Amino acid sequence: MSSSLGGQSRCGWLLGPSLDKIIKNAAWRKHSHIVAAAKSALDKLETLTDDPSFSTPLYGVSDPDSLILPLILAIDSSSPKVVEPALDCAYRLFSLRLIRCEIDLPSDDSPSIISRLVDSVCKCNGLGEEIVELAVLKTLLSAVRSTTVLIRADCVNQIVKTCYNIYLGGVNGTNQICAKAVLAQMMTIVFARVEADSLLATFNTVSVAELLEFNDRNLNEGSSVLFVQNLINDVVYTNVGDANHDAIASPAPELQEVKVESPSAEGESGEKDDLSGYTKIRDAGVMVFKNLCKLSMKFSSQEQSDDQILLRGKMLSLELLKVIMDNAGPLWSTNERQVISCLLTESHSVNCSININLQSSYLLILNILLYRFLNVIKQFLCLSLLKNSALSVMSIFQLLCSIFQSLLLKYRSVLKSEIGIFFPMLILRVLEYILQPSFIQKMTILNLLDKISQDSQIMIDIFVNYDCDVDSPNIFERTVNGLLKTALGPPPGSTTTLTPVHDLTFRFESVKCLVTIVKSMGVWMDQQLRISEYSVVRNTSDNNNDTSLESSNTSLGGDEASLPDFELHQEAINDHSTATLEQRRAYKLELQKGISLFNRKPSKGIEFLISNKKIDATPEAVALFLKNTSGLNETVIGDYLGEREDFLLKVMHAYVDSFKFDGMDFGEAIRFFLRGFRLPGEAQKIDRIMEKFAERYCKCNPNSFTSADTAYVLAYSVIMLNTDAHNSMVKDKMSKADFIRNNRGIDDGKDLPEENLGALYDQIVKNEIKMKADTSAPQSKQTNSVNRLLGLDGILNLVWKQTEEKPMGANGALIKHIQEQFKEKSGKSESTYYAVADAAILRFMVEVCWGPMLAAFSVTLDQSDDRAATNYCLQGFRHAVHVTAVMGMQTQRDAFVTSVAKFTYLHCAADMKQKNVDAVKTIIAIAIENGNYLQDAWEHILTCLSRFEHLQLLGEGAPSDASFLSGSNVETPEDKSMRPSFSSLKKKGTLQNPVVMAVVRGSSYDSTSLGANTAGLVTPDQISNFISNLNLLEQIGNFELNHIFAHSQRLDSEAIVAFVKALCKVSMSELQSPTDPRVFSLTKIVEVAHYNMNRIRLVWSRIWSVLSDFFVSVGLSENLSVAIFVMDSLRQLSMKFLEREELANYNFQNEFLRPFVIVMQKSNSVEIRELIVRCISQMILSRVSNVKSGWKSVFMALTAAAADERKNVVVLAFETMEKIVREYFPYITETETATFTDCVRCLITFTNSRFDSDVSLNAIAFLRFCAVKLAEGGLICNTETAITAAAVAAAAADDDLSISVAKEADKETLMDVDKNASYWIPLLSGLSLLTSDPRLAIRKSSLEVLFNILKDHGHVFSRLFWITVINSVIFPIFKNVSGEKEDKDPSSPKPACWDSETCSVATRCLIDLFINFFGVMRGHLGAVVSLVAGLLKNTGQGCARSGVSGLMRLAGELGGVLTEDEWSCIFVSLKETAASLLPGFLKLLRIMDRIEFGSSNAAQSTFYDDDDGGQTTLTSRNGMIEDYDDDNLQTAGYVVSRMKTHISTQLLIMQVTTDIYNMQQHLLKASSVKVVLELFSQTVTHARNLSSDTSLHIKLQRACSILEIPDPPVVHFENESYQNILNTLHHLLISDPSLSEQMGIESHLFSICEEIIQIYLSCCRLQQPKQQQKPVHWILPLNSAVKDELGARTSLLVSALRVLSEVEQARFRRYACTLFPLLVELVRCEHTSREVQPVLSNLFQTCIGPIIMNA
Repeated sequence: MSSSLGGQSRCGWLLGPSLDKIIKNAAWRKHSHIVAAAKSALDKLETLTDDPSFSTPLYGVSDPDSLILPLILAIDSSSPKVVEPALDCAYRLFSLRLIRCEIDLPSDDSPSIISRLVDSVCKCNGLGEEIVELAVLKTLLSAVRSTTVLIRADCVNQIVKTCYNIYLGGVNGTNQICAKAVLAQMMTIVFARVEADSLLATFNTVSVAELLEFNDRNLNEGSSVLFVQNLINDVVYTNVGDANHDAIASPAPELQEVKVESPSAEGESGEKDDLSGYTKIRDAGVMVFKNLCKLSMKFSSQEQSDDQILLRGKMLSLELLKVIMDNAGPLWSTNERQVISCLLTESHSVNCSININLQSSYLLILNILLYRFLNVIKQFLCLSLLKNSALSVMSIFQLLCSIFQSLLLKYRSVLKSEIGIFFPMLILRVLEYILQPSFIQKMTILNLLDKISQDSQIMIDIFVNYDCDVDSPNIFERTVNGLLKTALGPPPGSTTTLTPVHDLTFRFESVKCLVTIVKSMGVWMDQQLRISEYSVVRNTSDNNNDTSLESSNTSLGGDEASLPDFELHQEAINDHSTATLEQRRAYKLELQKGISLFNRKPSKGIEFLISNKKIDATPEAVALFLKNTSGLNETVIGDYLGEREDFLLKVMHAYVDSFKFDGMDFGEAIRFFLRGFRLPGEAQKIDRIMEKFAERYCKCNPNSFTSADTAYVLAYSVIMLNTDAHNSMVKDKMSKADFIRNNRGIDDGKDLPEENLGALYDQIVKNEIKMKADTSAPQSKQTNSVNRLLGLDGILNLVWKQTEEKPMGANGALIKHIQEQFKEKSGKSESTYYAVADAAILRFMVEVCWGPMLAAFSVTLDQSDDRAATNYCLQGFRHAVHVTAVMGMQTQRDAFVTSVAKFTYLHCAADMKQKNVDAVKTIIAIAIENGNYLQDAWEHILTCLSRFEHLQLLGEGAPSDASFLSGSNVETPEDKSMRPSFSSLKKKGTLQNPVVMAVVRGSSYDSTSLGANTAGLVTPDQISNFISNLNLLEQIGNFELNHIFAHSQRLDSEAIVAFVKALCKVSMSELQSPTDPRVFSLTKIVEVAHYNMNRIRLVWSRIWSVLSDFFVSVGLSENLSVAIFVMDSLRQLSMKFLEREELANYNFQNEFLRPFVIVMQKSNSVEIRELIVRCISQMILSRVSNVKSGWKSVFMALTAAAADERKNVVVLAFETMEKIVREYFPYITETETATFTDCVRCLITFTNSRFDSDVSLNAIAFLRFCAVKLAEGGLICNTETAITAAAVAAAAADDDLSISVAKEADKETLMDVDKNASYWIPLLSGLSLLTSDPRLAIRKSSLEVLFNILKDHGHVFSRLFWITVINSVIFPIFKNVSGEKEDKDPSSPKPACWDSETCSVATRCLIDLFINFFGVMRGHLGAVVSLVAGLLKNTGQGCARSGVSGLMRLAGELGGVLTEDEWSCIFVSLKETAASLLPGFLKLLRIMDRIEFGSSNAAQSTFYDDDDGGQTTLTSRNGMIEDYDDDNLQTAGYVVSRMKTHISTQLLIMQVTTDIYNMQQHLLKASSVKVVLELFSQTVTHARNLSSDTSLHIKLQRACSILEIPDPPVVHFENESYQNILNTLHHLLISDPSLSEQMGIESHLFSICEEIIQIYLSCCRLQQPKQQQKPVHWILPLNSAVKDELGARTSLLVSALRVLSEVEQARFRRYACTLFPLLVELVRCEHTSREVQPVLSNLFQTCIGPIIMNA
């Protein structure tokens, strides 16, 4: 039947049943009009059909009034039975969108039927029926929910008010909850539409359970929440017609048959291009928002101080505001610049189609509308927060904090100044209150901070915009410090109301906040660095607190609620560089320092600010600073301004002149003037200030007083009145009459108008003159981190003291001023919002917070055993290390890492707890997460791992490393007794062995090893604790421990180097431990090297430079076992490296083998050196095919071994070398031919071995083998890569083997001719030096091998290379035996000389080589002759004979091929050899000048006059022989010996020259003969000079007599030299007359004969100097000494006389005049030999006689 009611229209289907029900439930008499109207409507519905063309409020109906009127009448009937179906019908009409119109409050003119309907619904809530209240709520929500109804602002307010009243006066808790939920849903719908400016906006459905978070939990009656939630869902999702809604549910069952079309077209058509429709939606939202703010600011009156209804209403309004702010979008924070910019951009694109005037108006209107929302928040919501912050109701405080959270999350970019005030007032005030805080209040703040901190961008923005802003408080710094204070708890000894439980809760929550802050910083840093293409690897493993740091978003919030503020408000983000922020931050810190100094010492503070250029050094600048800077002490300002110094007076004048009193009355002016400072107490200071004030006031108001004196006196009177009226200590107050009387006649003798004075009196008495800090109008700027610097002293002093009962009065003025302050700041440049994307800003944040965080985490971790608290602390350490490490803040990073390392308690295992084990886990996590940035901090981490491994080994019962690294390998009884104890360590608690006791006792963190404290006993309890702690450590397995080292392969290039450095340092401390050396880190070094084997060479070179130094340092350790272990580890690494193939011309193998070389060279341990040789042997022989550049280090190590002092090392090394040369020689030079030189040097060093001649001889043989290979081209090399001779020479210059090579190579480039020349030089030079070996066999073998090499392979040498060989190889062989250098000091030892056999071999080999390669070596003939001739100077007869034979052979073999110049060269060399002996010999003779054996004259007379001989006379004259000085005798003996040697050498040279001359005379030319004669003449002259030195002969004779040694053969030397030249000249004169004539041989011959005769006559004492000639009276007979000398000279005289007798008569005739007197003298002489007279007689007969006869 009901289906037929209402006809066929859609409205009829819905209205018919409802009207029928109204008729049935209505009282016929009482509600007859209702029944009549309902029946009339039913009748009309029967005839209606849907006609969409009708534009009426009711869909398809032309006359909606008649259909809606029965509903209105029914609702107004006040009968629940009648009202209920009417409300249900109205609900369905709205839900099914059959009502389509704009609804406003009904007016008197022509009220809309729908407006009347809504008005009736709103008014019927007073029936007190539960079902009616619920129906009203559903109907009103359905109306607001409808997308076809536009509800105007006033109507919306009425709807809200209706729901508000239901909430406050509902019949039960369910209805109240429902009213609250309906209001919240309405706010969500209304403001979603405001945001979109459309009725089709999407919105969220409220969560009823969350609405009860702060209040009304007591209203929940079992299933009330579920019931209300279903009701809300029914209303929201019943409106199925909205096709654009994403969450439409199925309609109610009874409406499933109703077909509803989408009215979007009609709904939009009515609003299309309708500007009023656009503003109506948003006007409604703004109106509601304002009213809610006003409702939240209502306070109870004094009469009804405990008005709970008002309080509930206040809380409801705040909750609704919270819902609005949680769901608000970008529109609310849109500022004016954004609107204009966006609209101008849009309008530009459509400029051609829109009228310009309409466009301008459109832009202006939109600008005004959009900008209103932000102003609404600033003017109403901020004021509401300010007023309600004074209440002590915790629920309200929690709501305020929640609203503030939304503001901070979404609107911080446009509410910078407001947040700068509310943050300290709401949060910091509570946070910093430590002693007696409210638990709920502080927990609310801590929870709020935790939520705020989860948004990383918020923390960054807070720091940038407040801590880095000069005019803003240090919010971030104060927050961190406040959390630190809370984490540390009340100071010791202070009185607090906190219970221990509350205190622990506060500490935990504050630490949690700090962790969240530093974690957010890390997340933000990672985001920015990834944007900047930095790779940040984070592998977190803390599942307990893996909370996302997304912004807070409840189900009440829309999609925009999760967006960060900077994404919503890009226009507010200014690109601000980090450098600028750093400057701002530094400026702020210095300014605060100056302010603090000013408040203590004002003059010092001003000087500081001027010196740091914060203010100019002018009175005007200082005055402006005093006037506008907050944080200055007002009393100090007054005292400063009152000083009488010149500069300070100028400052005071500038300060007063900065005020503008134009148009102000006197009371207002003085009040305004005194707001900024407190008048000083000294009368003179006040006088100066008031005098200047009066002058300034009169200047600004020239018509106010007759003179400035009047203003001055009146100002004093006003100050006195203010003190009198408002000082409680003054009992008798000044009356108005008194005040007027006191000021009579002050205007230049006249009275001021009494009405003016009276008004001034009333003004002062009613309103005290105060400073700005004491008034309700605080200054607008905030600069410091304290309330005074924030300008909040007045706010906090008044607001927080006000109660609910007294919200107005003075506080009303205060709130009014703050509201004005907000408006003022909103337009100032200081409110500019900054945002940065540069992660470098974190450096400044860390500098602020790292200290408090470190203290909070450390103290909590140290004092608390709560697992949750300690885990949060450890997480804080992790995140702090991450931030500081990535940002490169070394000090802070190391501080955090060191703290965590200390908290592991691995250095004191007996005291460990679970938190310490967690700290170990944290250390491991830090290492894995931040390995690339730890740098030096790796040392702390690796130290912990080392200690952990040590404890693990103890727990497992393994013996300590010290047992393997001890000096002895024999197991002691103590070791045997200790071993079984380890295996049962975890089971027994009474173990007392040294290792465990040392560990149990523990040590300091900085000690190098565990158990450094050796003193004290260990109790069984300590052992038990230690064992239980070892069980705790089982939570960490070997996998975690080894993962760090395996993870090293993921470290970047810089990090792996730092990691290896730290690992080496830790390993060094382990190995050098005097009590417990360990090898854990050393084994890990090998593992790390293996893991990182695939790194590039460049990185590996840096790593190995660290490892190399480490291995060398430890390899030289005094602990032999440690050194052996290290060398073995190095061997393992080297084997791994050798497994990798190395390309040509790389040097890495040489680098990683170099430690072997250094240790080999420096180690004092024979075992180590032998081990190195064995290691090298094993490595090379097993990987010989892979060795490339490593050969250099191999040969260097073997070279060091070859020079070792231990035979076994040398022999072992040579065995390796022998195998290398014999079997693997081709590998040596496979990639680098320079290795051949290293091989040669190594072999040469083996040749010098003094232990085994066989080694040396074999090495020499290998050198010959190398030479053969070299000559055969056995070096596998590329000619393009062959090194230059100059480079080889430079390299060889470092070795003593080839110094001369380097010098020669500087002059010539040999490789242009012979590419292998550079390899020959070291080989040949080494053999050359080996020829001076003290061992005969080695010398002989090296000579033979050297010259055989030259002889066999010299044909491959170039001429230039032969020059090098001769100069650097051959010539140095004869250096020590040639006698080239004479000793400067006769007492110095002689150089080592060869024996005769060696000289013979060397000379023979040299001559053979020279003869064989004469064509190449021809140019060195003179040098070769000089060398061979130098052998003649050798004192050994064997060497001299070798020299003679060599020269004779050279002349004999090459005589036919030598040129005249070459013969001359030979003789010149002999001549120079002889001459080279003279300087040294003469120097030697001068030594005798310093020696005296008595008077020379006396000795001489005795020598000649005593017939018994000078020797007897010498002895008799000087007494005993022992009287002579032994040193002089030794020196004389040395001189005699050297003289004999010299004479023999000169004779030998002369003999060799004579022999060569005689042998090759037919080949010699004049030049050669000339040189020969010069040589002979040189020798003759030298012999004559030596013989004529009488004093020398006397001294030598005396010395020889004393020493009983033969005299030197001076006479023999003279005779031989004269005889030799005499024979040569005579032979030349006879055999070659032409040459003789050319060279003047004749004169030379007769001159020599004359000298010989004169020498003989001088010996006979008949030839004396002319000045000594005396008359001869008789001739005495000769003594025996003279006779002996004459006998020695007779043969020479006879030879000379015979030569004279044999010359031609004509030749003799030319010289007869000169010879005749001499011959006559010979007749007179007493000859000792009978040979003289016959020859002399024959001369007279054959030569003199004919001349006389023919005369």
